[in-house]
Order: sequence, then structure tokens, then C-alpha cells
Amino acid sequence: MKKAILAKKVGMTQVFSEEGILIPVTVLEAGPCFVTQIKTVENDGYSALQVGFVDLKEDKKPAEAGKSKKYRSKIIKPVRGHFAKSGVAPKKYVREFKLEDVSSYELGSEIRASVFEAGDKIDVTGLSKGKGTQGAIKRHGFSRGPETHGSKYHRGGGALAGSSSPGKVRKGTEMSGQMGHERVTVQNLEVVKVDEEKNLILVKGSVPGPKGCLIMIKDSVKA
Repeated sequence: MKKAILAKKVGMTQVFSEEGILIPVTVLEAGPCFVTQIKTVENDGYSALQVGFVDLKEDKKPAEAGKSKKYRSKIIKPVRGHFAKSGVAPKKYVREFKLEDVSSYELGSEIRASVFEAGDKIDVTGLSKGKGTQGAIKRHGFSRGPETHGSKYHRGGGALAGSSSPGKVRKGTEMSGQMGHERVTVQNLEVVKVDEEKNLILVKGSVPGPKGCLIMIKDSVKA
């Protein structure tokens, strides 16, 4: 059976194996997650599992100016009704996992870190760290220009197009621009340890994203 769960990146540390080998690991707080919807081929055209993670605060906002002084909830009625069908409290994060067989899951059931075991191979997906607008050297690894002999061109991207052929900047030319904050998937990582009580999964190596970011974990497609 394919397994999947949502997690939050806690940070990196290191552990020692039974042979005394130091292993760098990323600590992920995986779950508890709750099944908020089960999609089937008959009803939705495909098979998938919708999972919710982290309770959504029930803070209230003041009503709009000129209207009653009562307070209204942040959670709109359609969203509240969607979660009510599954008997689950409104969640901050909701994601779908496409699984071949969802019959083993029940609406409102809980998914904990214990679904994975040490030695499992997983694929981890997250948003990489955003670095803002960067030049071609940092973004694409271009070389620097001359630093001496009167050169006034140091960190530019160089020529973009020939004067006559092709006479235009080709689509996809590597230039300066937004760097990072992209969806990145790292495949075939190894689960080193699972702490069932604290819902922690220790993954060998690094995973994309800053501390506190949302991480999607599922069985590796290449295992």
C-alpha cells in the first residue's frame, strides 16, 4: 500500500548508527494528519486522498464598517461545511495525494508518522528557499569578467544575441531574475528513524525549504 503524509520541517541535526557512523539528518514533524476527503474514479474521475494538517485558528475578524458590530469568523461557511462532512476540525494545510488504492482509508481517520519505518525510501517535496532577484553569476553560475586592466565589466551576463544572427534574444536564455521559492522534489531519500510518540521522522540528508515550511512525504517511485 502506498503511504503519504504532510510534515513541517524542524531543522537539521546528526545521529550515530549502530556502527558508530555519523549521519546528517533532517527532522520532520509528520502529522498528525486527518483524511478530509476520499476521491474515487466513480465520483471524481481519479483516485486520490485529501489530507489536512495543522488546526486552523478560530480567530474572529471585526465585521465590515457600516454593518453590525458583531464579529465574523475567518473560516467561510463552504470551507467549514467541507470539513464538517469528514468530522474534522478546519485545517490550515490541505493537500492531495494520488494513490492507486484509497479503499483502506476512512473519512476522518488519522495518519501519523508511524506509517513509515526506518529504512523506507521516500520522495520529499517542498518549496525551496526564496533568494529574491539575483544576477546571472549567483543564479546560473556564470564566470566573472576581468578585474584589472581598465575593465568595467565584472558581473554582467555577457552578450545576449548576435548582431545579425539570430539577431534576437532566444527564449530560455539564462539571465538575472527571481531565484528560489520553487517546488522541488528530492527522490529516494532514506528514513533513518521514526519517533512515534513525538511524530518525528528523521530523514538522511537535506530536504528543500526553510525551517517551518510545509513538506509532502510519500513512498519513493524509484524504490
